[in-house]
Amino acid sequence: MLDVCLLGTGGMMPLPRRWLTALMTRYNGSSLLIDCGEGTQVAIKEKGWSFKPIDVICFTHYHGDHISGLPGLLLTMGNAERTEPLILIGPKGLERVVSALRVIAPELPFPIEYREITSNVQEFEINGYYITAFRVNHNVLCYGYTLQLKRQGKFSVEQAQKCGIPIQYWNRLQKGQVIETQQGVFRPEMVLGPERKGIKLAYTTDTRPVKAIEEYASGSDLFICEGMYGEPDKEAKAKEYKHMTFKEAASLAKKAGVKELWLTHYSPSLVRPEEYIPETRKIFPNCFPGKDGKSIELVFEDEEEKK
Repeated sequence: MLDVCLLGTGGMMPLPRRWLTALMTRYNGSSLLIDCGEGTQVAIKEKGWSFKPIDVICFTHYHGDHISGLPGLLLTMGNAERTEPLILIGPKGLERVVSALRVIAPELPFPIEYREITSNVQEFEINGYYITAFRVNHNVLCYGYTLQLKRQGKFSVEQAQKCGIPIQYWNRLQKGQVIETQQGVFRPEMVLGPERKGIKLAYTTDTRPVKAIEEYASGSDLFICEGMYGEPDKEAKAKEYKHMTFKEAASLAKKAGVKELWLTHYSPSLVRPEEYIPETRKIFPNCFPGKDGKSIELVFEDEEEKK
């Protein structure tokens, strides 16, 4: 199960009822952030989630509304007596940008590990998260992300017995361990069926529609996408500043064949995004306006059937 919370949905500037861009996920005791705009700490507090388990922070790009909340968050995590390393992932210049921000957060009780994205597409595997960063089209270097939880095949008692594998090794094989014994080498694939469908979340913001988004968001259980403008007369402005409209996001969702679309990163001038949802649903029916604190539990297919 993957817990997902859209902490902040604002673009450019925080508003009284709308924090800046941030997404938080929780899986198996490890939390992950994508972007950390001003107000992210308050949004986490409002949600009732904890700072301490945050092990990974991914940045789409280095505009202030996506990273300005980082120094305060680092200090808060330090005050929570965190000692485990924190992994930061982001475009070229990551360590330089973060080091500049850390002028006001110089001493931390935990190390920071930098994972700079060096190509158009790059993959990371951390704490059970399979993260893919893919380049999009903004006026600075910018990336979208997919998060995947993979699901191994079911354990086969019949196959284990057929292979003559002693019962004391079954649990370790289920966990993916390779076991060397006097009887031979036992591998997980000897007792596991084909890989089952996992969970996939796609997130992209500050970009024009590009083929890469359609490709990497394909088949997502949840697609969280920028909808900077809902108004029909803002298409030219979206193109000029390399952002997206609601309708463009919906078209991408339709092409990518996602299950559900949440819109986010609204312009400060977009006061009531829900007003433009009916027209957007004509393109992609399962579309919803994101709002601060909006959350969902994404579950594996067989768990869903049990509900």
